[in-house]
Amino acid sequence: MAAAHQVYLEVGSKRVFACSLAWPGWARAGKTEDEALERLVEFAPRYRAALSRRVPGFTAPTTSSQLKVVERVKGNATTDFGAPGVPRPKDGTAMRAPELERAEGILKACWAALDRAADKARGVKLSVGPRGGGRNLDAIIRHVAEAEDAYLHGIGGRYRAPAGADEAARIAGGRTEALVTFLARARGEPAPENPRRRVPFWPPRYFARRVAWHALDHTWEIQDRSA
Repeated sequence: MAAAHQVYLEVGSKRVFACSLAWPGWARAGKTEDEALERLVEFAPRYRAALSRRVPGFTAPTTSSQLKVVERVKGNATTDFGAPGVPRPKDGTAMRAPELERAEGILKACWAALDRAADKARGVKLSVGPRGGGRNLDAIIRHVAEAEDAYLHGIGGRYRAPAGADEAARIAGGRTEALVTFLARARGEPAPENPRRRVPFWPPRYFARRVAWHALDHTWEIQDRSA
């Protein structure tokens, strides 16, 4: 049997997320713990395809018995809404070089997967329904970019596109700033002081998982709705 993937569960009142510890972005939700774990297994081949050849080493499990739950955290309203919303207590520990390098590679791979899905869906009318309602392709891409701008604030960063920048340049600039800020925080560089801030900054590990998950969640939405 293949080595078990270590995962943790974010348990809300209506929804549970099963999230990989080693592979940011590989996270799926269900109404129960067992359902969330089964969904994680179901999406493992798609996660591997998203990584493409950029990040080697991921072995897709074929059964939930190959998943090892090592931690549970209490979810919140964000969990129940449909996003992994709670950092783990251990997320604040230092990231060693191999982990940091892999996280950076995964973020780039997830963005590339989103771009490939969007390019392939150009000119295709997306189906409507539970996988995203009535958002069209441009609205999905815009939503992901705007969310990432908000996520950047979560680790003390900020991005403003240059005047006159088109959508592609704005997205590329935001991603570059996200990586620069993520790497700086992960290496221990402090965020700029902001006396008006009332909530703690996100740990870099959580930032990487949230950004990667969101990009892939909408990658798979585009694929499903354009099939």
